[in-house]
Amino acid sequence: MTSAPTRSFSVETFLRSAAIRQRQSLLKDSEKMSDPEPCTIKQEETEAQIDVILEEESEALSEDEEKHHVKNVKEESEAPSEDEEKYHVKSETETQSDMEQSVLMNNTAVNNFICTQCGKSFSRKCSFSLHMKTHTGKKPYKCTQCDKRYRNSRHLRSHMKSHPGVKPFHCIDCGKRFADSTSLRTHAITFHKQSENMKLYLNVRSKKRPYVCLSCGNSYNHPDKLKKHEVVHTGDKPFPCSHCGKSFSQLGNLKLHERIHTGEKPYKCSHCSKSFNQSANLKTHEMMHTGEKPFACPECGKRFRHSSHMGRHMKTHTGEKPHECEQCGKTFLTVSELKEHRRVHTKERPYSCSECGNCFTRLTSLRKHEKIHTGVKNHVCGVCGKAFISSGDLIRHKRTHTDEKPYICVDCGKSFKKLSYLSKHLKFCPGGKTQN
Repeated sequence: MTSAPTRSFSVETFLRSAAIRQRQSLLKDSEKMSDPEPCTIKQEETEAQIDVILEEESEALSEDEEKHHVKNVKEESEAPSEDEEKYHVKSETETQSDMEQSVLMNNTAVNNFICTQCGKSFSRKCSFSLHMKTHTGKKPYKCTQCDKRYRNSRHLRSHMKSHPGVKPFHCIDCGKRFADSTSLRTHAITFHKQSENMKLYLNVRSKKRPYVCLSCGNSYNHPDKLKKHEVVHTGDKPFPCSHCGKSFSQLGNLKLHERIHTGEKPYKCSHCSKSFNQSANLKTHEMMHTGEKPFACPECGKRFRHSSHMGRHMKTHTGEKPHECEQCGKTFLTVSELKEHRRVHTKERPYSCSECGNCFTRLTSLRKHEKIHTGVKNHVCGVCGKAFISSGDLIRHKRTHTDEKPYICVDCGKSFKKLSYLSKHLKFCPGGKTQN
């Protein structure tokens, strides 16, 4: 048979060339070392080791071939013998593959943890285990606040800062704690601008965002981005809208605004096909489907999908309403609420329905109205299955099941399911005051 010598020769040649490559690699590594007495490898010892490896492999192959005959031509007998059925000898390709794996392990003596999925090698077992999770999809590190999972502890620690309860950054002057360095800088610039510790606060910055705005504490990864941001504080608005004349401090904000006029909504929800003109609005909307509310109020524990919603809610605890209407003196939590209120005085209704022409003071009112034409009712009661156009309508409906009466008269203590019921009651209750 001619196949056995050919295979023996190819394996021997492969092993010898691989071993020589290993020896050359080791010699190169020794030359790179900077010790005064560089490590040297004796050529005689290396060659002797190679000869032993080749001899052992050759003997193993010879014994294997003597025990089991390799059939590369047609079988002489149609009925196979018991020995042939009992033993299956690897083909030349399989044997060579095994040899390649053996040499690979020898050549990666330093990086001896090899990924079988992609071939990457690692010097430490922990790095190898961490890498393998990218293939298996395992995420053993779980957030105790919102049940999100991560592949490594570093990512989990970074995520934990998004929760109000985890505040690793503290103010030296007043002791208040913050979830991130940006919040600490903003606090220090607002309340401790004359503090001798100001330099310390400004130095608490991310390596990725070393350029800090001295007006608000925001940080950026490039000086041009910082300059672009600083225009917000100067009041300069060089970018006017060609549709309505409204001006903006940044070009990006103008482009976002123009989508209101063009109707462009490039961000689509994968759950319900609803579209949005901003990616942030899409992310907030998708939380309605997932039920995720990562931001919790530290006062009452109520959870929110967006940090700005939580911030607005927290003002209800302090009673703060800093934005006052110059016409009637009524105060509001946010600037947007004040702007919407001003339309009561100006009678402005900038949002019109394309179907029937009805106009509205608020965009949310228009969106709610438009569902009357489309017939979409995607807010379903979990108790009776009734569907509603808006989440507000669903919340009000649920009170019929729970008998909840959240609107209370401060004069007589009587409670009501709807605000309209309370308003009617106040007209007849002695000393009644309109509830906001």
